[in-house]
Amino acid sequence: MATSHPTSPGRDLPDAAVVEQVGGTLASLGMQLQPARVFAALLASEDGRLTSAELVELLGLSPAAVSGAVRFLTSVRMVRRERERGSRRDVYVVQDDAWHDVMVQKESLYGPLVVALTAARDAVGGGTRAGERMQLSVEFLEFVMAEMEQMASRWDEYKARRTTPPV
Repeated sequence: MATSHPTSPGRDLPDAAVVEQVGGTLASLGMQLQPARVFAALLASEDGRLTSAELVELLGLSPAAVSGAVRFLTSVRMVRRERERGSRRDVYVVQDDAWHDVMVQKESLYGPLVVALTAARDAVGGGTRAGERMQLSVEFLEFVMAEMEQMASRWDEYKARRTTPPV
C-alpha cells in the first residue's frame, strides 16, 4: 500500500514491495542495485515522478546514494531530471515508454562497443581466430542495431493501434 510523503502533501509513494521486486529483478539481470531500485520506484509511482527526498524515504538510501543512482540513470537516458513545479527542488522523471527510449539508443549503447571491437580486431589481426570472433561480434551488433530500428518502428505502429490506454 502506498504511503503519503510528509514533504509532498497528497502524493503517495509507490508500494515498497513492488519496488523491491522489480528493482531486485533488474539487479539480478545485471543492473547495479541502487539504480535498479530507483528506476523501479519511478516506474511504480503514479505519475512517474519522485524527488530525491521521496526516494530517500522510500528506499532507505542516503541522499548521496540516490544522487549516484540518478546520475547513472540519466547518463543512460532511463530517467531525466526536472525542476519541481513551484520549487527549487529537482524531481526525477521516467517516461511512460521508458523501455522503448532506452532500447532504441543503439548508437550510444552499441556504437562504442562496435568501435572498440573493430579496433581490437584490427590489432589482433582479422585473419586470426580472435579477430574472426571479434568480427562476428561486430556483425552481430550491427545486425542488432538494424533490427532495433525496425522494431522501434513496429512498436510505434503498435502503440498507435492500441485501443486501451495504459493502465
